[in-house]
Amino acid sequence: MSDTTTVLIVGGGFAGVACAQELAKQDVDVILLDQNNYHQFQPMLYQVATAQLAAYDIARPLRGIFRHNKTVEVRHTGVTSIDPDARAVTTALGSKITGDYLVLAPGAQANFFGTPGAAEHSLPLYSVNDAERLRGRILEVLDATTERPELIEKGALNFVIVGGGPTGVETAGALAEALRDVVPERYQSLALPAQVHLVDHGDVLLAPFSDKAHAYAAKRLEDDGVTLHMGVGVKEVSPDRVMLSDGDTIMTHTVVWGGGEKPADVIGAAELPQGHGGRIDVEPDLTVADYPQVYVLGDAANIAGADGKTLPQLGSVAQQSGAWAARNILDEIAGKPRKPFHYKDKGIMAMIGRNAAVAEMGAHRHEVDGPVAFAAWLGVHAMLLSGVRNKIDAFIAWGWDYFSKNRATAMVSAPDAGRIDWGDDDEGEQPQFDPAPVQIRV
Repeated sequence: MSDTTTVLIVGGGFAGVACAQELAKQDVDVILLDQNNYHQFQPMLYQVATAQLAAYDIARPLRGIFRHNKTVEVRHTGVTSIDPDARAVTTALGSKITGDYLVLAPGAQANFFGTPGAAEHSLPLYSVNDAERLRGRILEVLDATTERPELIEKGALNFVIVGGGPTGVETAGALAEALRDVVPERYQSLALPAQVHLVDHGDVLLAPFSDKAHAYAAKRLEDDGVTLHMGVGVKEVSPDRVMLSDGDTIMTHTVVWGGGEKPADVIGAAELPQGHGGRIDVEPDLTVADYPQVYVLGDAANIAGADGKTLPQLGSVAQQSGAWAARNILDEIAGKPRKPFHYKDKGIMAMIGRNAAVAEMGAHRHEVDGPVAFAAWLGVHAMLLSGVRNKIDAFIAWGWDYFSKNRATAMVSAPDAGRIDWGDDDEGEQPQFDPAPVQIRV
């Protein structure tokens, strides 16, 4: 097979890695492209941002993943354009690469929905770099306030999280827990009247979950001191405040954007049939109409489930679709017909805080919450991490955090991420969201 077939995969996320791993079992030549040289476990980004885990706990070098697969070539480069007719891409380095099959799984990015100031003054949470920038911002705000308590009046200790989905809820819970349990010990010189605000235009948190889960998540967050602004949108984000659609204004210098996502820009420029959310509509076998050797997967695709409705943008959907696309490619190489994708629904989970989580298990959505769901979340997510060492380190970090209420990774590794314009006459710098240096374990 390797002498005649090359599969070009764009994206080293759940879908791209799963596809490459399945193809490698049959010695098919694979070229895997990604703008990062690592695979990240996106569901745990908020734990890096709140110093529960280090970046290298949730990220693993792509070359390390495929070090035993001689037919998988990893190239560290972004993609600037896609030619579906030729099954080719142009890389950020200017080279053109062509494959017999083209698999597009470049992932997602923040969708600011045209909100004025959001792109410039908020911090999204969709990558390891994002998580390290947010961690740096939180720590720099706390450090600045210990030296200048008057900054509290400028909203220094107000943290605003936009979005009531899993990203927003998990970040709000983890941040509120850190401010309650960790910060007072670290910043003993100052009583910190910190406030966490969660804003969502919907009426409930965790919309895909049950009504019981909605109520549970809201109560737990409110018990932890999180102020919920439900049924309210963000009208504008400024360097020192957030203006809401109901007329309220929250003074803040830390806005976390988890209010939506969209495919990577290169997907929009690929001239493929787009559907809801700017994603590519795919056929049941995960190929694109009129392009039988082009597959689109993960957050870049609208994939229909058994009921005809589009499947959610979940890591499990991406992972399963990646492996399925690989098997379809192998079947076609062997002269067999491609098969329609069947998603195995294992349920959904969301962490809220210490001993607090919600889980709906299996296709029939058996519901659990509280400590049982908390333990289930830890176990499932640890097992999904890439690499034995990552799994072990995550359990050690969680145990240390749970019993000691300490955060070993609470350090600023990207100083520029915390640079803030406090509005002083002698300071004119705007927040600088420069890329953070990601520490990845080889």
